[in-house]
Amino acid sequence: MAKRTGPEDTAWSDYAGQLAANLRRLRAEAGLSQEDVAYRSGLTRYTYQKYEKGESKPGTPANPTIRTLLAMSQTLGVELTEILPSDVPDLRLR
Repeated sequence: MAKRTGPEDTAWSDYAGQLAANLRRLRAEAGLSQEDVAYRSGLTRYTYQKYEKGESKPGTPANPTIRTLLAMSQTLGVELTEILPSDVPDLRLR
């Protein structure tokens, strides 16, 4: 299957990058290592590292499940809204 590269894909990639930056900042503020957050959230360290890079698979923007996002927010001691970027892309353009 060909890779999509429309404006909505760029917007999602940007959103994933903002999510990654939020995770890195909140983890640093909590004084936790990537391994700490991963273990306490029920993830592998590799998976958590990919989220902090804004990726799910190499070259694919991160798309964590709601369960994973909630687990990370609970581990970091913040509301889910602090992890999610406020500038939400319009995904209806798929």
